[in-house]
Amino acid sequence: MDATLSQPHHPTRFWRAVDEGRVECGVCPRRCRLRDGERGFCYVRGNVGGAVVLHAYGRASGFAVDPIEKKPLFHFLPGTRVLSFGTVGCNLACKFCQNWDISKTRDSQALRADAGPEGIAQRARELGCASVAFTYNDPVTSHEYCVDTAAACRELGLRPVAVSAGYQNAEPRAEFYRHMDAANIDLKAFTDSFYRRICGGQLQPVLETLQYIRQETTTWLEITTLLIPGENDSPRELERLSQWIAGTLGPDVPLHFSAFHPAWKLMDIPPTPLATLLEARRIALANGLRHVYVGNVICPEGESTYCHHCGQLLIGRDRYRLTAMNLTAMGACGQCGTACPGVFRRA
Repeated sequence: MDATLSQPHHPTRFWRAVDEGRVECGVCPRRCRLRDGERGFCYVRGNVGGAVVLHAYGRASGFAVDPIEKKPLFHFLPGTRVLSFGTVGCNLACKFCQNWDISKTRDSQALRADAGPEGIAQRARELGCASVAFTYNDPVTSHEYCVDTAAACRELGLRPVAVSAGYQNAEPRAEFYRHMDAANIDLKAFTDSFYRRICGGQLQPVLETLQYIRQETTTWLEITTLLIPGENDSPRELERLSQWIAGTLGPDVPLHFSAFHPAWKLMDIPPTPLATLLEARRIALANGLRHVYVGNVICPEGESTYCHHCGQLLIGRDRYRLTAMNLTAMGACGQCGTACPGVFRRA
């Protein structure tokens, strides 16, 4: 039996017929042109009978109940639990991918679970989760599955969350984020050369996604940048990245600088020193960002939230555990009353 991903075939949107009997997938900037039987770069969208179908609908590669802080989302329902799940496939080729075994798999055995949208929503509610996160691999590739699952979650009062690289085209992006209450977008670097050389993509579509989410939707946005020694951690690049976020998206968007650990095709690069993360945080704060964090390391000060007006500790964190909560029920500083940006409820 062929172990490559096969069934089920689910109809998709955002494609068109082109020349010589091929179809063009329009979900992401790759715009893969496919003959009958061919798969796109992501491998889960392909041409079957002259139409683009999704091969991973209703099937998951894994589930976990996590603290929402693990996504990471620090200003969205802090202290609550999220049901995390993913499928397979990705539309980028990041050499440092920590989930490459599912994002790049061609094996149908990686999709173990029968996981329809309504079943996921029901299970999340039974487990006491406040939200459901599409994560592990990029949800963009399973667009229809994620949109349907998000709708089922909202029917039960759950909040849909996307963890994505933001590599999308405009029309599917608009539909996708109508269904998401929060997102953490990986801004992998601030140079196009990094995206092309290390990720097999382009920077500009990601910047457009960030602007769209922040300026055109009500989706709560946070950003993560994984700092890789010698690749995207120079002070000059960090200056430009943080200035762009502050000037284009605004000072209230939380930014997470995360430590790199050797993975997949970048095993020869050492882990990110804590000093590099702290210097990146200093640069971003100096450029006007109010909430900048460090991750993948133990650093309670760099993981905690402070009032940007009076400096009061608002949310203390030690890894994914909350150690202090000094916000009012409305999400304001308990000392000076200044609102903290985010989506809060008393944990």
